[in-house]
Amino acid sequence: MENFDLILNKKAKERREGISSFSVEEAKKAHDFHKTFPVYQKTPLVSLEKLAEKLQVKSIYLKDESYRFGLNAFKVLGGSYAIAKEIGKRIEKDITELTAESILSAETKAQLGDITFVTATDGNHGRGVAWTANQLGQRSVVYMPKGSALERLENIRKEGAEAEITDMNYDEAVRLAQKMAEEKGWVVVQDTAWEGYEDIPLWIMQGYTTMGYEIMEQIPERPTHIFLQAGVGSMAGAMTGFFSNLYPGEEKPIITIVEPAKADCLFRTAQADDGKLHIVTGDMDTIMAGLACGEPCTIGWDVLKGYADAFIRCPEYAAADGMRILAAPAKGDTPVTAGESGAAAFGCMANILLDENLAEWKKLLQLDESSRILCISTEGDTDKQNYQDVVWRGKYAKA
Repeated sequence: MENFDLILNKKAKERREGISSFSVEEAKKAHDFHKTFPVYQKTPLVSLEKLAEKLQVKSIYLKDESYRFGLNAFKVLGGSYAIAKEIGKRIEKDITELTAESILSAETKAQLGDITFVTATDGNHGRGVAWTANQLGQRSVVYMPKGSALERLENIRKEGAEAEITDMNYDEAVRLAQKMAEEKGWVVVQDTAWEGYEDIPLWIMQGYTTMGYEIMEQIPERPTHIFLQAGVGSMAGAMTGFFSNLYPGEEKPIITIVEPAKADCLFRTAQADDGKLHIVTGDMDTIMAGLACGEPCTIGWDVLKGYADAFIRCPEYAAADGMRILAAPAKGDTPVTAGESGAAAFGCMANILLDENLAEWKKLLQLDESSRILCISTEGDTDKQNYQDVVWRGKYAKA
């Protein structure tokens, strides 16, 4: 099918030992820190029992991150944890010694002085960094790629950040953030790693494992399949690493990574299988704005290349289908408000189970009536106008 491709990762069958950076113990540290914020609440894990019946699988579970910290997306988990780790490094305290309250104390502020955190984002990550900096009494600067939604820009500014939409694509905006940090002494908080810049991206990824830790406490059965959407691959890498540790060896679920066809850097890298990272250039004008990234995160790729079982690049309608199905699942199931990027992996999974043209993929991924599927909706309606255009008015319907 046009713009819908799948490749299997044969290297995932040569599974090594679990990656210690994403162990359950490391995830607990992130989870325990996040719990110190007064706004912390465990986000729901929705069981879509009736939909599972219709799609002829045993169960479907969806983690709904639209409730995270009142920010409508999961990204704050990474930014807040990385900023806390950076502050801990500066005042020589381990993350296990820090709480949101202790970081806000006059004593810590006196030790730290003023810090400016800078980042590039299509919206969710920047809002999380701005919120955290604001909570901790620090300054933030946010650069957004061209085409970013004005609603997302305004939400970032409401958190006290200096923010602007540039005329660059995402990867160019990242380089701008890096350049400004070097010139002005700011701290870059980015989930894209490059040579010499790996600590903070790793901490961001570890922050994301709070989702995995919560799922571990919530899910009533071991999933056989996990579908994860990816931009640079940091969230996907973190979750793949965590669940590969939680369910080692033959217990590991079949993990499938989903990207937009217009921004498929991980798919291209897996397909080439030549030891090099393969990038996507240009505008990457996909509905899945949060996944419109052309350069893989090196840390994320190091996990995915050994533990992800399959890579899929999907058309725009797959994400739109996911949004619509979650908004109105089978009668009796809980509706979920999922944004374009948040619904991408779920929509891809649903298409595989519903579309006879993709029947071969079901066999390749070993999807059948005994399958127990887990997806993560990483954002809600962070661009409300576009959400309504898709869900209410049928925008991006399959041709």
